[in-house]
Amino acid sequence: MKITRKLIFAIIVAFITVGIAGACQAASNVMNVEQAMNEPDGTNVSVEGYIVGVPVRVDHVEQKDFTSNYALALADDPAETQISKMIFIKLDSEYRAEYGLVNHPENMGDFIEVDGTRDPYFSHEGVENVTSIITKSTSGGGGSGSGGPNGYYDSVEGKSGQALKDGLNDIIDAHTEISYDDVWGALRMTDEDPANANNVLLLYSGRSQSKYENGGDVDDWNREHVWAKSHGDFGNAMGPGTDLHHLRPTDVTVNSSRSNLDFDNGGSSHHEAPGTFYDSDSWEPRDEVKGDVARMIFYMAVRYEGERSGEPDLVVADYVGTSGPKLGKLSTLKQWHDQDPVSDFEQNRNEIIYNDYQNNRNPFIDHPEYVDLIW
Repeated sequence: MKITRKLIFAIIVAFITVGIAGACQAASNVMNVEQAMNEPDGTNVSVEGYIVGVPVRVDHVEQKDFTSNYALALADDPAETQISKMIFIKLDSEYRAEYGLVNHPENMGDFIEVDGTRDPYFSHEGVENVTSIITKSTSGGGGSGSGGPNGYYDSVEGKSGQALKDGLNDIIDAHTEISYDDVWGALRMTDEDPANANNVLLLYSGRSQSKYENGGDVDDWNREHVWAKSHGDFGNAMGPGTDLHHLRPTDVTVNSSRSNLDFDNGGSSHHEAPGTFYDSDSWEPRDEVKGDVARMIFYMAVRYEGERSGEPDLVVADYVGTSGPKLGKLSTLKQWHDQDPVSDFEQNRNEIIYNDYQNNRNPFIDHPEYVDLIW
């Protein structure tokens, strides 16, 4: 057969076409975690997901205080806590130094793609014989938080202690302030019930209630200052008194019962707020919002440091029965922060406040690890 330039050109085109088709097919074969978990054992897979911890046995995944570099848990949701929705990735020696969470806890929350063989690990759905890991996006060390907008926290990278606290204050200090009257409308958006757009979710009771059943009557909802306004004497003034990052809708009588109590465990059950306990010097919210409360308190202590005229210098104290610009109890709030990780509801709330109202963020929702780095 005579080889002509036309034939050579046709062969080259054919190779290119096959290559492109192969690449497209490979790209289309990347699965999410749920899809990969349903693949049969022995199948070669490419799976992408968020790093959500370290599996150390079939029924336990470490999501903090990591003790092993030998595996990762991936999930489709960066805030996932249910092991049944995770796939375990066995890390052979060549990947442990770069991806093991003991060495690099800041990788928690990163979005990665893994190539390997679908085989059980710890008798759980897993991937072994890994041939490739690619980091597709990073959380910036955000743990189960979102990490925030690109570049938002760049100025505090590598900092800890007072330097981190001061740096975060510089980032979130200058923001739009709204009036106390405008808080009503804002809470209708920030605390909207995901299951019913006509309602808001009340913080302490968990009740879903009409957005417009607000006011001062029994069973209305009103504007709760989670950092009690008497702890700093800021009242309803624009700034700390109207900062949406610590204002939440609550039942009127439940709000009255909370008053200006510090936060701690124990007490008697509140009849209108299931799972909530209180006594003469402390208030314990239901488990589902313990972390929310803690992260709001940590935000206030970083945002308000007395730098601006008339603003208080707020401090989280490690005791109850506080007075002045202090609120407790630090050690309990840290436990609640760990016990109740950042939720989708919190992340959505943070985004709405940032984009639609104040143009600043709660750093402890974006980067939960900042709590231990400061306190």
